Amino acid sequence: MKAAILRAFGHPLIIEDVPSVTPEDGEVVLQTMACGIDGTDLKLLDGFGYTPELPFIMGHEIAGVVSAVGRGVADFKPGDRVAVYNFLICGQCVYCLTHREQLCLNMRGVMGVLQRPGGYAEYVRVPAQQLIRLPDSVAWEDAATACDAALTAYHALQRSRLRLGETVVIIGVGGVGSVLVQLARRAGARVIAVDRAAQRADWALENGAHQFVDSGTTPDIPQAVKDVTGGLGADCVVDVVGTEATMRAGFNSAQRGGRMIVVGYTPEHLPLPGKQLAQNELEVIGTRAGRRQDLIDALHLMATGQLKSIVRHRYPLEQVNEALKHLRSGTAIGRIVLTYST
Repeated sequence: MKAAILRAFGHPLIIEDVPSVTPEDGEVVLQTMACGIDGTDLKLLDGFGYTPELPFIMGHEIAGVVSAVGRGVADFKPGDRVAVYNFLICGQCVYCLTHREQLCLNMRGVMGVLQRPGGYAEYVRVPAQQLIRLPDSVAWEDAATACDAALTAYHALQRSRLRLGETVVIIGVGGVGSVLVQLARRAGARVIAVDRAAQRADWALENGAHQFVDSGTTPDIPQAVKDVTGGLGADCVVDVVGTEATMRAGFNSAQRGGRMIVVGYTPEHLPLPGKQLAQNELEVIGTRAGRRQDLIDALHLMATGQLKSIVRHRYPLEQVNEALKHLRSGTAIGRIVLTYST
């Protein structure tokens, strides 16, 4: 089977023929039908954050059809359409037992990120416990993006406690940000989308934003937000980018008693001014990916037409390096997905 192999950080992936995979006990083999790519993949390429042992097969947004099942697998059979929850959890620690499994103390790996090879291959071996049945009405490429972009956005919105009538600023209208815009609009909030790519203005409005602020030409984002909120600022700010500049802009865009939700992260840090934090009763809330149930709920929203597709760019597996280059350029509108010959 063909796979894209990461053999050295900072270098392009290499397309190779690798041995076929067979399922072990409690596992299945999936024929990969679609695999999303996102900023986590760029971090992996750069050796930042997760650093798997090389060589490694990336790809953590996996949707596919069950090709073979191992012993002990009773809930799935060849031909089943599935999506993959990518955190391999212990199921026994305090976080797993309180429905916060993405914070698992004994994480055994992350599909396509750490320990377990992922979906940048024609076939992938997956523990059956990671599988979620895919509604027939959800396309392969949308299912793949649900495994991270939609799951992360759905969980972030829950963490934000966004309420009807509030104003929310969403910084970064890539994959996760696009879904956040849709979910925030669906929640009845006033949505201000911020992005440095001016070409994303129409995209943000198409997904439900009420207003778009071009951070490339508007140096003072907090003032721009105050201008459209009567001087108050936003009830909630969601930063999907996570640079010092975006976090600072987000923090200063929140009104008194406001909340800043940090989704994206980079090697940069934001020193928080204690006086402003305390006297304005601001909250800074982190959010990590999402839970298995978040993925199930996101797929349901897709299946019932409550979430629109964010996929706008498709590349065959053989062009994975071109797809990653496109992502890194910052010019992509919506999500990029790898497709596979069937």
